[in-house]
Amino acid sequence: MIKFGTGGWRAIIADEFTKENLQILAEALCRKMKDEHVDKEGIVIGYDRRFLSKESMQWMAEVFAQNNITSRLINRSCPTPVCMFLVQQNHLHYGLMVTASHNPAVYNGVKVFTFGGRDADLTVTGSIENYIAKVQKPVAFMPYEEGIQKGLIQEIYPLDDYIDYILEDIDTKAIRKARLAIAIDPMYGVSETALKTILITARCRVETMHGSHDPLFGGHTPAPDAEAMRELSAYVERNGFDMGIATDGDADRISVVDDYGTFLSANDLLVILYWYLCEYRGMKGPCVRNVCTTTRLDRLAEKFHQKCYEVPVGFKWVSSKMDETHAIIGGESSGGMAIQGRIKGKDGIYAAALLVEMEARTGKKISEIAKLVDEITGTTAFVEHNYRFKAEQKAEFHERIMVNHELPEFPYPVDHVYYPDGCKVVFPDGWISVRFSGTEPLLRVFAEMKTKEEAETVCACFKDMLKLE
Repeated sequence: MIKFGTGGWRAIIADEFTKENLQILAEALCRKMKDEHVDKEGIVIGYDRRFLSKESMQWMAEVFAQNNITSRLINRSCPTPVCMFLVQQNHLHYGLMVTASHNPAVYNGVKVFTFGGRDADLTVTGSIENYIAKVQKPVAFMPYEEGIQKGLIQEIYPLDDYIDYILEDIDTKAIRKARLAIAIDPMYGVSETALKTILITARCRVETMHGSHDPLFGGHTPAPDAEAMRELSAYVERNGFDMGIATDGDADRISVVDDYGTFLSANDLLVILYWYLCEYRGMKGPCVRNVCTTTRLDRLAEKFHQKCYEVPVGFKWVSSKMDETHAIIGGESSGGMAIQGRIKGKDGIYAAALLVEMEARTGKKISEIAKLVDEITGTTAFVEHNYRFKAEQKAEFHERIMVNHELPEFPYPVDHVYYPDGCKVVFPDGWISVRFSGTEPLLRVFAEMKTKEEAETVCACFKDMLKLE
């Protein structure tokens, strides 16, 4: 029942996300750690604000304690990057984060991190699944208080260390001089304390919306897309903020609205930050994006006489290619990005701090920077749709798209088609990518064309071919 997707294991609470399955997952990882002789170093586990997240962390810790493996538990809800930071800084081979990231509130899940603080790759998650298959129920566990008394369960709170790690890298002196006003929207998630502390330390005026703890996320999915950020956009425009920053439920993804309240997508931010790193921080090197992310990044890389590398969806591919190519930035259209020299995974808190530094050091509003970069790369229209289907239709759709290579009739000439992760069709002036969600019965469709009308047209072609709603 436990299958890992692109962002860990996610499942509906009380359906597959259960105490029993969490114990099975923990037992499987215990056996893997023992077989690899890394059990003595222990494991770190964190949790976000979702329903049952803290309890889930504790249930897994009880299994580790029974196996004589020390668990260091982050004893307050925290951003996912904090857990990755701890894995990296303590040279641990494994870490766990209880979160379903930007999924709807009925979901919860577990992300697995490996040495260096990176997302577990397919080899690791496949191996864990093999161990899971061999676990017999019921799983033995040590009561939580007994684990505490024996020192096998340790409660820690490392947020200050993580905040200092970011402040040491960010030009707070420049930000102090700029006296910026920033609005933040944690989307009822876990970013407020870290982000607000960093910005106030740099003497920004900071105001927060949607900062309270709500496991239902205000009735919305905690994903910082254009629709979800309408309220932040209006707030920024109405109150004269320099920028509005929103993070997803576990704070590893980010989106921004500029000083006019205009939504800047993750695609925009990735291109802008690459420009800033090269032009102002003096960093030189290639960049990495996944198959569903803007090719404007490729054009900017060419301007800097660098290469942009394309990888499948899943941040483990981004971080791996960054290591391989010494890339200075990597990211994805869903809002995750990483910078060379920082933690190996997505970090929405650091990305936010870097964007604020960018505005302070350049002396330009983020709207001006976006316009400047647009002039270098040219503009495009990027759209994405999630088409829901019945679970039993997945096999049929997979065979039609991935096996039989069935394509709709497009009104534009097709340059080439390839299957890096799902199906990607490239036109002379754009592309469309179609892939299945790893956690929900959804067909994810991304398109980038010269105009929004053209992008919506190619998306509709796939929708009509499959008769989707």
